[in-house]
Amino acid sequence: HVQLVESGGGSVQAGGSLRLSCIASGYTSTTNCMGWFRQAPGKEREGVAVIRNDGRTTVGDSVQGRFTIAKDNAKNILYLQMNSLKPEDTATYYCATTSGGPWYFDPGTGSATGFAYWGQGTQVTVS
Repeated sequence: HVQLVESGGGSVQAGGSLRLSCIASGYTSTTNCMGWFRQAPGKEREGVAVIRNDGRTTVGDSVQGRFTIAKDNAKNILYLQMNSLKPEDTATYYCATTSGGPWYFDPGTGSATGFAYWGQGTQVTVS
């Protein structure tokens, strides 16, 4: 199993920035992709950005140009740098990872499959 613990959420004014972190532990060598997801009240969970083991990233259309995903492989920490935040970015943000099998992420719709392990989430509120 893989354990994921997010941090860095909080309240910020529109236009501000936050950086989320996710520490991964356990059988992290089995994963082939990590990502950030979010869920706003009354809405379905959507993918925000993913990063593959080779470092290639895909960012969702709704946050393109504002959010950046990165990973420190030595420390097993996943980051999400969020700039120019908007009220519609308000959500609980989750870190997730695959278990080494097939996975899918559509940056246009935010839909994703194949992510087996999830953190407990961190709240981001933009006003």
